[in-house]
Amino acid sequence: MRISSHYPRRGKTKNRNGSFVCLAGYSLHQLLISVKMRVRKLVFFCLIVANLLCFVGLSAQNTIALLKYGGGGDWYANPTSLTNLIDFCNKNLNTGLSRDYPTVEVASSELFLYPMVHMTGHGNVVFSSEEVKNLRSYLLAGGFLHIDDNYGLDKYIRREMKKVFPEADFVELPFTHPIYHQKFDFPNGLPKIHEHDNKTPQGFGLFVEGRLVCFYSYECDLGDGWEDTEVHSDSREKHEQALKMGANIVQFVFMQ
Repeated sequence: MRISSHYPRRGKTKNRNGSFVCLAGYSLHQLLISVKMRVRKLVFFCLIVANLLCFVGLSAQNTIALLKYGGGGDWYANPTSLTNLIDFCNKNLNTGLSRDYPTVEVASSELFLYPMVHMTGHGNVVFSSEEVKNLRSYLLAGGFLHIDDNYGLDKYIRREMKKVFPEADFVELPFTHPIYHQKFDFPNGLPKIHEHDNKTPQGFGLFVEGRLVCFYSYECDLGDGWEDTEVHSDSREKHEQALKMGANIVQFVFMQ
């Protein structure tokens, strides 16, 4: 009995070109391509689901994060500073920030959960290529970095931030910049909290497409001033000056 030409035979056979034909008339090569495409679609779908689950589990946090970096510098300096700043902002700005601030690594995806991250220290800083890419993406996406030189950080942080934004340079902000004139007015710029080398405190900024993405407080020691007053034997006046300037930074970030 002859098998009608309208129905493909089971198994595989060769066509006129000599290539194998499968059950439905597709070549084995075409079938493999189809399978690969389906597998890729399935993998892509799984990645989307995984990202959605991560997004649901890690929603944006209403607080300030402390940046942990490599290179040997003491990123953990001033352990009471952020808690005091957050308390001050909640009382005077009604920010509602969580007192349980997290520590986040430069290369972590969790960096994107926080609108503002704070960085401090006395010594060396080294960003890996992965960290450079992640920090740049975070800042371009709307994040904000406050760097506070705790004395000895300057030459290292300038070098590393140049890796992050090779096209931009730190520029000193004029005293008329809004960051000095939020809830509290600082007509002469940053307050001098601690003395080191008889240098004037300076506030530097990194701008990307006109937006301030990083504020660098130099020769000021804001973070020291935020700490409990007994830590550095600061006067109440110095402590409040530091907290008020810190509150201005927070308000500026959240109002951008």
